[in-house]
Amino acid sequence: MTYVIAEPCVDIKDKACIEECPVDCIYEGARMLFIHPDECVDCGACEPVCPVEAIYYEDDVPDQWSAYTQINADFFAELGSPGGASKVGQTDNDPQVVKDLPPKEED
Repeated sequence: MTYVIAEPCVDIKDKACIEECPVDCIYEGARMLFIHPDECVDCGACEPVCPVEAIYYEDDVPDQWSAYTQINADFFAELGSPGGASKVGQTDNDPQVVKDLPPKEED
């Protein structure tokens, strides 16, 4: 099991979770962040620091965002397992469903 980042992260990308992650497994896409399912060690350090509450343990993802478990996996289908997000930097590898979401309006 792993943690999953869901739709509240889209167009926010606060990155506090990246700073807390001890294994560098949170990758930056163009519109949101993604947790590598094979690199995550399930420590949970990322979850409480997310200001928009977008991070969930895989079994606890709300039904409305259940597709994000697969969306997170799809992000890494092409990218593979680079062994750390800092080696990669931001990519434009967002799955099409994320690219197609309407932009979030600023408050």
